[in-house]
Amino acid sequence: DNLVAYHLENYIDFFTIYVSEDEAAYSRMKSNRDRRLEKVEAGDANSPYYLYVQAEIRLHWALLKFRFEEYLSAFTDINRAHKLLLRNQERFPDFLGNKKDLGILHAAVGTVPDNYRWALELLSSLEGTVEQGKREVEQVLASARTTYFPFRQETQVLYAFLLLHLDGRPAAAWSALEDADLRPAETPLHAFVLANVAMRTGHNDEAIRWMEAAPRGSAFYPFPYLDYMLGVAKIRKLDTSGKRHLHRFLQATRGRHYVKEAYQKLAWAELLNGSTQGYRDYMALLQKRGTVAAGGDQNAEREAERGEVPPVVLLKARLLYDGGYYDRALAALNSQAEASFSRFEHQLEYVYRKGRILHGQEAYDEALAQYDRTIERGRDHEAFFACNAALQAGLIQEKRRRNSSAASYFRTCLQLKPADYRTGLHQQAKAGLSRLGQ
Repeated sequence: DNLVAYHLENYIDFFTIYVSEDEAAYSRMKSNRDRRLEKVEAGDANSPYYLYVQAEIRLHWALLKFRFEEYLSAFTDINRAHKLLLRNQERFPDFLGNKKDLGILHAAVGTVPDNYRWALELLSSLEGTVEQGKREVEQVLASARTTYFPFRQETQVLYAFLLLHLDGRPAAAWSALEDADLRPAETPLHAFVLANVAMRTGHNDEAIRWMEAAPRGSAFYPFPYLDYMLGVAKIRKLDTSGKRHLHRFLQATRGRHYVKEAYQKLAWAELLNGSTQGYRDYMALLQKRGTVAAGGDQNAEREAERGEVPPVVLLKARLLYDGGYYDRALAALNSQAEASFSRFEHQLEYVYRKGRILHGQEAYDEALAQYDRTIERGRDHEAFFACNAALQAGLIQEKRRRNSSAASYFRTCLQLKPADYRTGLHQQAKAGLSRLGQ
């Protein structure tokens, strides 16, 4: 009679599908959602888990529906989950599970990109801000220090991702995982969480170490994305042995996402090894597989369509910056002068990359000067450089508590419409304005 079993089964389905991106498994398991909801709805209505588990089941499937681009149905599930959580909050105001989910929803809702706002406004009365959601999740974590809460570790991970993606505080996100008791040598999922945050916060070598130590074999569900991440992490330090991990990912993945990016990284590795033909061969393969639903895959497809070999100096600077190797990145960039590039787009990227590297080195005034040049020169160009320069300049000014200037940069970011990464960049700019109360 313990209906929590259906909650745990739903977690298994969620991770199975989300990790594998197996569309056939998704189609096959869809009916489990309604069957579990029916079982739980027949349970004890006086339990704080009664409405909570119903909401969680809907939220898990909403995330999966977003993954497979079923947006209308996903927003419908989020709306119903939100209403269930509000009812449960009224009945059981001290139940930490409600606050965990409501906090994440409130933090995320204010950053929904414009191209999805219609669904949110049509289907939901959900409102909130990043600051509100962050406070609610922090209250859960504070209570979990003195009260047993079975979802404490999950909340710590969600809080780290909130800090990283919605609060613009990568260093705080990294710190938030330090006492989460994650065991990367015992479970691939923990290795993924740590490596994912590490790769976004300048701890690339630690990410490589955790992913190489992650357990594999028949006792564990296959996690091809870990091979993708490991391949990318190695190439970011210009170690082209990362190619074998990308090949392993392409052989194992059942999904459509990151496929084009994987071929792009293989092409870049060929360039690092001095093979222009190898670059072209992988770019040709890129156009035959995968989807362009996500920003990174869109960027890879657009690079392939242009048919131009990127300058190796700019490629090295980009990769080393992404890995957090700022001194090496600056040295690579300084090995060639901006004026030596004949194409405007390469000159624009040169200025943008220098701004990013100086930002990473915390040389904020110098970084802002490069960002301003990028915005001025690239605001009408289809590349994402000016849009992200505005976002990053806003983050610098926000960190310095120059809120008016920060808000101005975030608004500039929202005004620019690059061909790649627009949704993600605009989401982060909206989060910035939300944090500033604007």
